[in-house]
Amino acid sequence: MRIGLLGGSFNPVHDAHLSIAGAAQSACLLDRVIFIPAADPPHKPLAGDVSFEHRAHMVSIAIAERQDFEMSTIEGERSGKSYSIDTIMTFRDMFPMAELFFIIGGDSFKEIGLWHRYADIFTACSLIVVERPGYEIIEPYASLPVAIKGVFRFDKESRRLIQDSCHSVCFVQGTPQDISSTEIRRLAAAGNSITHLVPPSVAAYISQQRIYI
Repeated sequence: MRIGLLGGSFNPVHDAHLSIAGAAQSACLLDRVIFIPAADPPHKPLAGDVSFEHRAHMVSIAIAERQDFEMSTIEGERSGKSYSIDTIMTFRDMFPMAELFFIIGGDSFKEIGLWHRYADIFTACSLIVVERPGYEIIEPYASLPVAIKGVFRFDKESRRLIQDSCHSVCFVQGTPQDISSTEIRRLAAAGNSITHLVPPSVAAYISQQRIYI
């Protein structure tokens, strides 16, 4: 089984998140994509006082009609920072026979050298980097952190970085939608429509619960 892991604060989950998941799934023939809301994001503080429960519920209703999309509350069930490597290793233990793919955007990949135990992420699973507007990866090999370049080679035909461990980094053209969670929160707080940016069920939930007001 091929499983994609897509983490994020999802504050809120929006159409570009769903497009990223779909692009990764199609490009790498994933059987499942698991959305993983972060409880305590390590890279930047969570904007506003939005509970894990609200953010997780928004994800659950956003993907309700997709049988191949799931959500895990694993990061809300443990204390401390929501480090990606800890989550990946937990799924590695849960699905020892599965092939795991960690899905990130091009913006996150360019900063991955700053992540906690980032080198271990590359040895624990394969990565799928979905490019976003303004964050295209022009030179994949040059984008790798210097400390780990030596264990990768770039295959131009498949557009993958292939590691000695046989894990890979696949670069996928993503959504043309340049959607910002910050802008969605601003629009919602001002009482403006966000239905063109998030699934209708999520827009209705945000309005009913007055999450960003």
